[in-house]
Order: sequence, then C-alpha cells, then structure tokens
Amino acid sequence: MKHKLFTFINVIGLSIGISASLVIYLIVHYDLTFDKFHHDGDRIYRIVTNYSFQGEAGYNSGVCGPMAGAVQSSAPGVELVAPFFTLGQINVFVDKKDGNAPAKFKNQENLVLADGRYFKLFNYKWLAGSPTTALNEPNQVVLTSDQAQKYFSGTPYNQMMGKVISYDTIRVTVSGIVETIKQNTDLTFHDFISYSTGKVNKDLKDQMQLDQWGSTNSASQAFLKLSPTASIPRIEKQMDALIYKNAKPDKGSTQDYHLQPLNDLHFNTNYGIFDQSTVANKNTLYGLLFIGGFLLILGCINFINLTTAQATQRAKEIGIRKTMGSSRKQLISQFLSETFFLTLIAVLISVCLAPVILKTFSAFISPNIKADLLTHTDVLLFLAGLTVVVSMMSGFYPAILLSSYKPVLVLKNQAQSNSSKTRNAWLRKSLTVTQFIIAQFFIMATVLVSKQIYYALHKDLGFKKDAIITFHAPYKNKQISKNLVYLDQLRAIPQVKMVSIGSAAPSSTSTMSTTMLYKDGKKEYKNDVQIKFGDENYLKLYQIKLLAGRNIQRSDTNHAFVVNQTYAKILGFKTPADAIGKIIKSNDKNWEIVGVMNDFHQTSLRTAIKPLVLETGKDVFKNNTFHIALKGEAGTGDWKSAIASMEKSWKEMYPEEDFEYSFYDASIAKFYESEQHISTLLNWATGLSIFISCLGLLGLAIYTTNLRRKEIGVRKVLGASVAQIVTLLSSELMWLILLAFVVVTPVGWYAMNKWMEGFADRTSVSWWIFVLSGGAMLLAALFTSSFQTIKAAITNPVKSLRSE
Repeated sequence: MKHKLFTFINVIGLSIGISASLVIYLIVHYDLTFDKFHHDGDRIYRIVTNYSFQGEAGYNSGVCGPMAGAVQSSAPGVELVAPFFTLGQINVFVDKKDGNAPAKFKNQENLVLADGRYFKLFNYKWLAGSPTTALNEPNQVVLTSDQAQKYFSGTPYNQMMGKVISYDTIRVTVSGIVETIKQNTDLTFHDFISYSTGKVNKDLKDQMQLDQWGSTNSASQAFLKLSPTASIPRIEKQMDALIYKNAKPDKGSTQDYHLQPLNDLHFNTNYGIFDQSTVANKNTLYGLLFIGGFLLILGCINFINLTTAQATQRAKEIGIRKTMGSSRKQLISQFLSETFFLTLIAVLISVCLAPVILKTFSAFISPNIKADLLTHTDVLLFLAGLTVVVSMMSGFYPAILLSSYKPVLVLKNQAQSNSSKTRNAWLRKSLTVTQFIIAQFFIMATVLVSKQIYYALHKDLGFKKDAIITFHAPYKNKQISKNLVYLDQLRAIPQVKMVSIGSAAPSSTSTMSTTMLYKDGKKEYKNDVQIKFGDENYLKLYQIKLLAGRNIQRSDTNHAFVVNQTYAKILGFKTPADAIGKIIKSNDKNWEIVGVMNDFHQTSLRTAIKPLVLETGKDVFKNNTFHIALKGEAGTGDWKSAIASMEKSWKEMYPEEDFEYSFYDASIAKFYESEQHISTLLNWATGLSIFISCLGLLGLAIYTTNLRRKEIGVRKVLGASVAQIVTLLSSELMWLILLAFVVVTPVGWYAMNKWMEGFADRTSVSWWIFVLSGGAMLLAALFTSSFQTIKAAITNPVKSLRSE
C-alpha cells in the first residue's frame, strides 16, 4: 500500500505476461490433444503414399485399392487393418414414415465406407446395434448420435434401427448408432456405410478400384494397428515390394509407402486430414509457445528489476529484523511469500483477461477453445504451476539479495557501500537489455511478415483477379446443354463484361496433372504437367498474355494445347515461337502446341510456377466452374443487381441447388490466411512486449530519478540546463537499447530468412526493417522515460536539497 505505483506496475506487467501465456497454453493444448484418447493409439498408423517423378516429390494420403487386404495377409506384425473410402458431398434423403416426400439434407460431408474393423480400431460407445454385425452386409449404415438426431429428430435410438436413408442413389438401412466423439479428434466421420456396399454398387465400385494396383486415390485409405514388437521399416519395405511386384512405376518415377502415426495426422500438411480447416502447424505452435514464454519472461524481468531497485529502501527494515533475531531463512521466506502474493493477484487478473483475449482472436482459432478453467483440471494445474514457477523466478534473486545485507552497514546507510548497484547493477542492465532484445525481435518479425503479405497480395500474379466472380455448377450435372443455356443467360446480364466456363481459376487449390511426353529427335522429355480447361474466353477474361501462337478455339476438339512459358523452357525451346506446332503425347494421344502463354502463379507464392497446359474442346462445357468478369466498380448497386440476376437464372436452371459464389480476389487472399493470422498475433505480441518493457522502464525511471534527486539539484545549482540533465538521465538507456540492437540484429536476420524459405517467391529482408525496429524501440523508450526525466529536470532544486 505504501508503494502503490510500483505494485501496480509489477502486477500489471505480470498479469499481461501470464494471461498471454495462459491463452497460448489453451491454444497449443487444444491442438496437441487430438486423438490422444484412443486405446493403443501409439500403435495405430495410417498407410500413406510417397512418390517422386522426375525428381519432384509428391504425397498422397491414400493407397491403391488392393493394398489393405494384401498387407493384412502378408505383413507379420500387423494386428488389424481397417480400410475405408471417403465420399464427397452428397445429398441425403431420409424416408418419412407417413409416406410424405423424403426429407432432404443437402451437401452432406464426412461420409465414409467402412466395416467392423474400423470400430475395433477406434473407441466408440454403441447406443444401438452391435459392433460385430452392424456393417457386415451391403447397404447398411451406422450413424453418430448427433447425425442420427439430425436425420430423425426426437426418435429414440433403438427405434431408428431399420430406417431407410438414401445417399443419392444408394439406399441403405440404419444398423447401428454410436455416440459422437466429444474429445478432440480428426476422425470426424458421422455416416458409416458398410464397405461391402462398394462391391455391389457399380458407381462406387468404379471409384474404389479395389483390383487396380496402379491407381492411387486419396479417398481410398487404410489404418492399421501394429503389434508391440512390430518393425515399422520392415513393414514399409514389404508394402513397397507389393507395389513393385503388382504395378511397377513408370520409368523415372518411384513410389513407396510410409506408416504415418495417428498423432501425426493433425499436423502433417503433406498428406492432409479429413477436415482441412482443423489442420495445425507444429512450427506455428512452437512459435506461439516462444511468444508466450517471452511475454512471461518480460513480466518477470520487470518484477526482478523493480524489486531489486527498491532494495535499498528496505535496507533498514532488514537490518532491524536481523538485529531483533530474524534469520536469513526467515527473511527469504518472507520476501518469497510477498512475491507469491503479488503473483497470485496477477494470476487472478490474468484469468479474467483470458476470455477477453480469446474473444479477440476468435476469428482464427477454434470455437472449441474456451477459457472454462474450472472444468479443465490440467489448466488449473498449469495455473498453479505457473504461479509457483513465476514466484520463484521473480522472487528468488531479490529475496537472496535483500536477505544478504549486513545489519551494521545498513543501519549506517551503507548497505551498498562497496558497489554502485543502484545505477550500474549488471543484473539489472542484463535484464533490461533482454527486454529490449525481445521487443525489437517482435518488431522485426511483425514488419517482415506484414511486408511479405503485402507483397503477396499486390504482386502481379500474371492474371487479372479483380471484379471477377466464380462459382460451380452442380457436381453431378453433366448436361452440356444446361451449361450452355446458363452461359447465354449470364452473357445477357448488362453488368457482365465477359463469361467463361472451364475448370478452376488460374490460381487455386484445385489442381490436376498428368504425365506428358515430348521427343525432339535427340532427347525425350517426360514431365508431370498441370492441366486446366477453358473455353476461348478463359485467357481473355483473366487477361493472360499470349507470347506466341494463338488462343485455343472451340473447334480445337481434343488435340490442341496452349502451354505456359515454364513448360516451353523445360522442353528446351529458346523462344516461345519455337514451341508452336510441336507435338506432345498425353494419354496415348498427340496434342499440338498452338500457343505459349505468359507464366502465372497456379497456387500461392509458397510454390514455384510449374509446367502447365490449357486445353478446350466440346468436353470443356462439362466442367463446372463459371468465371464472370463484371463491369464497373465494387460496392455499386450494379454489382448487386448482377448477382441477383445470376441467382435468379441459377434457380431456374438448377432448382435443387443453392447459389454460392465468391469474388476471386478474396479467394486469392485466403491463400495467406495463416500468414495474416501470424501477423495479427505478432502485432499483439509486439504491442504487449513494448507495453510491458515501457512499464518496467517507467518504474526504473521513477526509481532512478528519486534516487538521484539530490544529485540533480546540485547539478542545477551549478548551472546544468534541463536538456543536459535529461540527456544525462537518458544516456544509459540509449546505450542499453543500442547494445540490444547489436545483439538481436543477426538473430533476427537469421530467423527471418529461415521463415522466408517457405516461399518460392518472396520479398527481400531489407536493411530498413532492422533500422526501423531499433528506432521504434528507442523512441518508445525515450517517450516513456521522458515523463519522469523531464519532470525531475525542471523540479526546483530547493525542494531536493532542503533536507540537507
């Protein structure tokens, strides 16, 4: 109560650091607990496929159809194999008991073909039906409790048995209900159709390709459980032997299998998971842990600095206590208990701040992450441990220092007679420099990430992205006539500048590739080439420049390509014009290069530009992506009217489907959502680190000016100006910031270049980033301390010298 300002600074600094650590713990803990609850989860693996083609690595989360059965029968050490086949979006129809039209549930996801082995492998609680018989026969389905209530609201689970559900043309009966998994899991399937259904349904059978060794489909997957003594490398070699025995890869390519641990599913972006929106990046999580740790360290540094700075004010108290018989152990216990009390207050404040911080970041963290601390014993243990650790970190050194004073010296006002710890204590300087290093590193990282995001969003990607709308026709629609009619209706809308139909937009997450062969008489070029489909307006609409030759035409019936500049260079052509008229072989057909287009980025800037061809023909109208270029500017009534007209025509043409569109520039921006989230976190971390550091500086400035009050008075009496005194009080601070800048610059440069390696096309790590961070820290520190230094410099010296 006597030192209210110092107590406030201590508690606020600590509470900010602890609340940031708590929120980051909740975020990291959420991702690290996925699928940790399965029995023998450490022995469960997914079979995935690695391949290499012309030196380029590729990854697939699936396996060929026969692999699961072959592994079960030929690989010792495998206890159980559970194959399954994931289905895309499907309209689901549930028969009504009263004979009315079936209830329709549009575009249902997370549907899978599986059998009883899946439920032997993973932990589910059965509410109805038997795990041994529920999926033994074709045309059966097991539902999770949430999905069952969605389809048959209010019906008891045992009465749902035998109900009929149609997945488009597949009619099945309900044979079991399992409880929806409440823990964190990537196994988000909720409709389990019997695996044998795929063997009797022609469409499913064609998709599953259960007898095709040479075809790998990401939808065809398999989990397996190993015995405790199984050798993973040995099993992987046996799987490789199976594929080379039954389907030898093409020349120049390799294919091998890998066992991916269950706990790796949530983090491995090479293979992906079933709900990509929940995938996590371990590097990001570790970065978050570092940020939380740094902010916590900053709060502790403040506490140590201010507590040791105040030590001399308690010197006489310590001397009297020791004279009255207090032992050093008692004094250490007293000071640690005081620290514990202040830390406990800070923890209680941080618990109140945590929900506010989580709400601030709600746009890009899972809604399942909640600061419901009382229901999470692990969080309470974390807070308890954090309180003890912070108390020890922050209080141990000050307690040792204070308890070491000798009574004889302190009662003579000579507690620090043999040193100048008040202004030159090496520990306090080291801790202050550490604060500046952390704060400047955050500033550097924030500026660089923002610079890369700006570069990515404003770089010329090789195509037009503004004022373009894209949307997809119904996936099942293969009627060319419908698409042609709808195209004519789109062209008739006054606000529409141009329309095109084809596959995905120039830059998208949807890619298709195949092997193409070119022979120039001396050398053979075999490459994996990406394919896009479009009509004659595709290049015009996206303003992709032709470097040589002509555009594709509707009359080019499956025999003409426009290739990109990268592919032309790979094939050895010195100029784009040299490629015109050359023949490429693909899928046992000859294709003529009729044009060479300028390169454009097919995905985000993380990936290099790859060889690509654009083709057309009558089949292009079976593709289901419409591309519409609009006239005018965004935000006008014209665009709203145009979209309304598109939707009206859509409902007439595809009455059963919802109209969902997106602006293409927004789709491009989504490529860099993770970087934007990192930028937001870094902005907060930078702001908090500067705030905490400045709090500490303010406390030290107050203490220093109070300690040197008489010195300042004497200097003023002897003629020192206000500017000279302010410079005197601030010079040490500037030297500390300069030292921190020298230390952090090489560290920051190295860390930034490592992060930038994740981008094939990236901005430069400019020198001004470092100068800016050092200058910003210097200005913030001087601004903070100037309140106290200027106040001390203009104080009447009579007041400070009166007591003498």
